[in-house]
This record gives sequence, structure tokens and C-alpha cells, in this order.
Amino acid sequence: MAISVAGGVRPGKIIEIEHRLYQQLIVGKQKSNSMFDELDAELEGDANKLAIEREAVLERLAKQIQAKQVFEEVSSQLISTVNNAVDHRLSSPEQVLKHSDVNENQLLMLELLQSKNVDINRLKPLISEQAWLVRDLTNMVNSASFRHRRPQSSDVKVTDIKLVLNFIGIENIKLLIPYFCTRNWLPTGHANLLWITRKLWRYSVVSAIAAQALAKLHERDGSFVYTCTLLSQLGPSVVLKNSAKLFEETWGTWLREASGSRDKEVYDAVVATEFPAEKVYRLVLEHGNKLNWQLLHHLDFKDSPMTKLLSELDNNLSYQALSEDAAMVARANCFAKVLLLEEMRQIDPQEKRIMYDYYELSEQELIRLKGQNYKKLNII
Repeated sequence: MAISVAGGVRPGKIIEIEHRLYQQLIVGKQKSNSMFDELDAELEGDANKLAIEREAVLERLAKQIQAKQVFEEVSSQLISTVNNAVDHRLSSPEQVLKHSDVNENQLLMLELLQSKNVDINRLKPLISEQAWLVRDLTNMVNSASFRHRRPQSSDVKVTDIKLVLNFIGIENIKLLIPYFCTRNWLPTGHANLLWITRKLWRYSVVSAIAAQALAKLHERDGSFVYTCTLLSQLGPSVVLKNSAKLFEETWGTWLREASGSRDKEVYDAVVATEFPAEKVYRLVLEHGNKLNWQLLHHLDFKDSPMTKLLSELDNNLSYQALSEDAAMVARANCFAKVLLLEEMRQIDPQEKRIMYDYYELSEQELIRLKGQNYKKLNII
């Protein structure tokens, strides 16, 4: 007999499916193509080389009992050192913020973009002080795919941020700044985390595109729902980023010390030690949703509608208790989870139905969502 799960207190089965998605993103061994841009494309060679080197070392260790014992001891000590450092770092939002590249002015930009009439004069200096954002917006305007939107006389490279913003237009800025902020908060630049980062990025953008489509269907403020959907991955992103930094700092130090002492067995053991993905997956489940709103709270955005929505998503035990906008974010995330799990062949039709039933996705919504292009943002 079918049991209705629509909207009430989140059943264990829903929680299990949602955790499964994060397990596949963080622990799963699938690789992911960079669907949306060249996010860390230059690291792909390094990541593949590192994986091949690890496999070769492990194969060699399997044939040498003494070396294998050294590997197990060194690897265990290294991972224990990293885990203790990560636990300490995540024990306070202040510590997390210090090492996460999230700041007040980035959040102020996101908040200003929610205004009906965006004040570009107030926004421009905030954009100008984020060097990575200026670079990303400028590169986009000068890209071959964007140049055809510019006047024919404007084939020269644009560098002035005022001109860049004029070419992009305010409606596109509302999409691109949250998009680039979210990407900046991911653990980019880490060969050990390349595939995890790409998978989480893809999930974030699929969710955001789904949120856009739902907002348009229901004639809601698309910019707000879209931005909050991207922000709903802030916590998991900073947990990963902090973990990645601490792992690579420790890993690099141990590697240099082993190299300096010319201890081949210890050196090989450090090389073969992988990022503790299983531990970090559990930390994402423990801290991710809380950090989504706690970080905004600590940056003096306690009363922001964005903070309130993210707090709702974390603290409400049932879908039916959510406000209209928070429910829309939850439905967008639900659709993205199902879509990615389907691609990975990690969900069956009954589980898919349970997810859609609980989050009350209507047939009309599913038709609209299934018709979207999830490979790129719909820039106006």
C-alpha cells in the first residue's frame, strides 16, 4: 500500500536519499566534466597525474608487506592530524569565515541586487574591490560567445568595469554576480578535490536554474529565489574549502619533510594518502545547512531576507512549514538531487516519486523543469 509522505515531517527515506546525493558528490569516484565553464580546467592534468601516481604506489605497496605497514601507519597519522585540524576549524563560524573568502561586501552585493531598482553606483565600487569578480565579468564580456551581443564597433577588448557592467546589463548582473560568488566560495585550485568541486558546482547550478524556472512559472521574484538557492550550497562549499586547505597544507608539509629526509617509504605513503572524503562528507551533513545562515549572521546580515530563508530551510522539520520562497528553493534542490542521482544511476523510480511527492512538485512544475537546459545559465 502506498503511503503519502507529502509535506510533513521529513521521513527517514527522504533524508537517506538526500544524504546519498552528497555521498555521491563527495565520496563517489565518478568524474565530472566541467559543464558550465573552465572551472579549474588547468588542474585536470595534475589531478589525473596524481591519481595515476597513487595507483602505482598502492600497487607497489600491495607487493611489499613492510612498506604496506609503513603506509598504513603514516597515512593513518596524516589523516588523523588533518581530521583534528578540520574539527577545530569547524568548531566556530568565526574560524570558518576567516579561511573561506566570504566577506560582508560580497553579501551586500547580493542583497543590493534584490532591490527593484538596483543602484549601480553603489554596486560598482563593491564589485571593483573583488579582483576575481572583475576578472570573471571582464573575461565573459571579452569572450567570443559574448562579443556578438556587443555593438559591431566594439571588437576591442573591454577592461573598464563601468563599460563591462554596461555591456552585461542589470538583469544579467543579477544572475552573474551570485553565480561567480558561489564559484569563488568553492575549493578551487586543489588537485585533490577537482572532481568533488566540479560535481558540487554542477549541483549548485542545476538547482539555481531549476529555481529560476519555478519562480518564472509562479511569477515570483526570480532573482531572490535563484540567489538563495545558490546560497543554500555556501555551507557545504566552505566545509569542503576549509578541509581542502588543511589537507593540502598538511600533505604538502609531510611530503617535503619525507623528501628532505630521503625516506622513500614515507614519501610513497604520503603520496598515496587520499583526501578524507568520507569524514568530510559527514562534516558537510553535520555543519553544511547550519553554516548557510550562521555565516551570514556573523557577517551582520542577521535581518536579511536571505539569512531568514536559509535559516528556515535548516530549522523547519517539515516542508509544509516553509514560506513560499523557501519552499521553492527546497523544490529546486529536490529536482536537482533527483536529476543528478538519476544520471549516476543511484535512485530508482519509486524513490524519485517519493521525493517529488514529499516536496509537492506538481505535474506542471515537472514539465517546466524537465524542459530546461541545465548545461548553461540562461543569460538574457
